[in-house]
Amino acid sequence: MALARAWKQMSWFYYQYLLVTALYMLEPWERTVFNSMLVSIVGMALYTGYVFMPQHVMAILHYFEIVQ
Repeated sequence: MALARAWKQMSWFYYQYLLVTALYMLEPWERTVFNSMLVSIVGMALYTGYVFMPQHVMAILHYFEIVQ
């Protein structure tokens, strides 16, 4: 019962995503290409943030002399 409700909710979110981004007008292969590019760009952004953000935060803290 809970699994069916969760599946229905995820389907509704996916449908909203298709409507908001106008992907419902594309063919299935075009949707796949767009979603693949979107996932790869978001993944690269998250990885870059994970790798480089600590360095930038430490540089800012040193600049404002919060950390010696």
